[in-house]
Amino acid sequence: MKITIRLVVSLVLVVTLVAVGFSFYQVKEEQVRLTSDLERRSIVLAESLQESVIPLVTSDSPEKLKRLVQRFGKRERFLGIAVNDGGGRVLASTADLEPQISRSLPQVVHVLAEGNPTGSFIHVGEKRIYLYTSRLILDEKSIGALTLFHDASYIDVRLKEIWKHNLIRLLILSVLVVAITLVVVRWSITGPIARMAGWIKEMRTGKSRTAKQSVLPMTDPTLAPLITEVNRMAKSLAVARAKAEEASSLNVHAESQWTAQRLKEQITAELGGKKLVLVSNREPYIHEKDGPGIRCIVPAGGLVTALDPVMRVCDGLWIAHGSGDADRETVDGNDMLRVPPGEPAYTLKRVWLTREEEDGYYYGFANEGLWPLCHITHNRPEFRLEDWTIYRAVNEKFAAALFSEIDGVESPLVLIQDYHLALLPSLIKEKRPDAKVAIFWHIPWPNPEAYGICPWRQEILQGMLGSDIIGFHIQFHCNNFLETVDRFLESKIDWEHFSVTRGGHTTLVKPFPISVSLELSSGTAPPDGWPSKEDLLRKAGVRAEYLGVGVDRIDYTKGIPERFRAIERFLEKYPEYLERFTFVELGAPSRTHIKKYRDLVSEIEEMVEKVNWRFRTKTWKPIVFLKAHHTHEAIDPYYKASDLCMVTSLHDGMNLVAKEFVAARDDEDGVLILSQFTGASREMKDAFIVNPYDIEQMADTICFSLRMEPAERIERMRRMRATLREYNIYRWAGKLIAALARLRLTNGTSTPEAAP
Repeated sequence: MKITIRLVVSLVLVVTLVAVGFSFYQVKEEQVRLTSDLERRSIVLAESLQESVIPLVTSDSPEKLKRLVQRFGKRERFLGIAVNDGGGRVLASTADLEPQISRSLPQVVHVLAEGNPTGSFIHVGEKRIYLYTSRLILDEKSIGALTLFHDASYIDVRLKEIWKHNLIRLLILSVLVVAITLVVVRWSITGPIARMAGWIKEMRTGKSRTAKQSVLPMTDPTLAPLITEVNRMAKSLAVARAKAEEASSLNVHAESQWTAQRLKEQITAELGGKKLVLVSNREPYIHEKDGPGIRCIVPAGGLVTALDPVMRVCDGLWIAHGSGDADRETVDGNDMLRVPPGEPAYTLKRVWLTREEEDGYYYGFANEGLWPLCHITHNRPEFRLEDWTIYRAVNEKFAAALFSEIDGVESPLVLIQDYHLALLPSLIKEKRPDAKVAIFWHIPWPNPEAYGICPWRQEILQGMLGSDIIGFHIQFHCNNFLETVDRFLESKIDWEHFSVTRGGHTTLVKPFPISVSLELSSGTAPPDGWPSKEDLLRKAGVRAEYLGVGVDRIDYTKGIPERFRAIERFLEKYPEYLERFTFVELGAPSRTHIKKYRDLVSEIEEMVEKVNWRFRTKTWKPIVFLKAHHTHEAIDPYYKASDLCMVTSLHDGMNLVAKEFVAARDDEDGVLILSQFTGASREMKDAFIVNPYDIEQMADTICFSLRMEPAERIERMRRMRATLREYNIYRWAGKLIAALARLRLTNGTSTPEAAP
């Protein structure tokens, strides 16, 4: 209330000062205008009268002069005339003026003496009179003076009216200002603050239970920064409350759920103050130029989705290739910065690659060689010597960047990610045999026959076996790797403990199924709430009853064309779903430097056009293809609103899209259609498992999903969420990091200390 009073008083004071100032200026201007007008009329009248008065004064005709003077005594605002001779004596005057000019006026004496006509104001009683006196000249000789008398009281009346009207305006304006201020303050400040206080009280007392209630709506842009920070605080409070509840459950259950807090506690205990160093090709945050500014984006892909929450907990160091065109502008002198923006939790160090290095190492050997080699999708790998040479050189560049950060650190812990850095483990061990090194292979590992076509098969295996631990998503890939080593390298394979011993160094080969964070994936609703299914379809320009969604990097391993063929067949077999079912594909362009990927984009766009042309109507089409780099905030509404999600990979190590979809469904609804060739199909057993090459089966599964009873849908989703809650990203990180930290190294040879 006090701030409202201060604001009202300040505004009224300002308005009053402005009004008084402008009124004073207006009065002065009006006074000058009226006075000038009066002087001008007096001059004109005096000049016209002189022609009649001068002959009468010179002819000594007092009677005629009096009659002339009396004729001008009854005009509006004109009181009369007085004529004086050269000595100042009154010769004739209007009868009503005689009391005022019983003696010579000083102004007349002054004009006769000086010769210049003069005008001035005098007060007679309560009346204000304007006098204008000019000389009567005959043959350049002064013979007397002519004085005109005007009633000037109307000027005062006019000026008083201006003050009066402006005062009324001021009062009306003040009332309006006060009223509008009270309304605006109530609407934009005190009202929202009162609602915010009530909402915070509900959050504090634990009354807000739903996701919608847990987010303060963005009522006014003015309070947007405050509301954003309050929502972050509320989210932290909700997370803290959840952690407290989970911590209390530890006292009841011997084996508790893995959470960020539990992982943090375990890492603190396992690492003993050491930092975890993570090395990958892809960086978790990319800075790109956006007009005059710089924007930060999160790249698409499961690696970042999975590992970012882990690094937030660890406060470790992430070394990665800086690929953004504004990346160099955001790092310090050591090519490092704290991330995420706004909530820094760990350090990112960027490695710079030339265009030639990126083409040979990433687009060449890694993605035209190793990627199709490891994925059984009937795409022929291409191996070129120049690509292999650059691949080795870039691995050495990553090693150099790593060594500068672990110099002086005793037994550093290094976790390497994926097939881009297969040679890095052995490079690290050659220089730092005390380092504990693990590499996690995010893609499948092929059987020995498929792998054997690689010209540098032994060098890659030797590089990977520099690790103390090699992790894959599933046991099947571990088996393939051990069989491959047994086929191509002289080594000792321990099938009981799943390890390889070569040159006195032992490497453990273990499955660590990667996952996502159920807590972070569920997320917090935006200020205006989650868009509904109807909102999303309307935005896409269609009207439909059912919504399907697919989220993929545009890659030939993801089975996107097969998925669209299944949708086409579904509409052929079940025409009752025409104009009722729409599938939205959120596709992120990837590796467009490679011809196969450009051809794939063209194939997908042609297929979308073909299916839509065949079935579309004026207000509906079966497939909406949104080709762009979508943020998690953009994807989440589709996960939450869709009736089904299709993951139809032809071959995949895990595929975290399936797990992201399940994590996002806090309403415990929705159907997951999942390829049997994904690692996720081993865990998400309540999904509909399909063969992506079997178009008929997928078409029937879409129909069955839409017809499923709600109770069965909910029960299946509950079981998948329970699995995901237990086998989440924190469990994956905890098991892998614990296995790495507990290794005992003797002359560079690793031995597991205890089962993780």
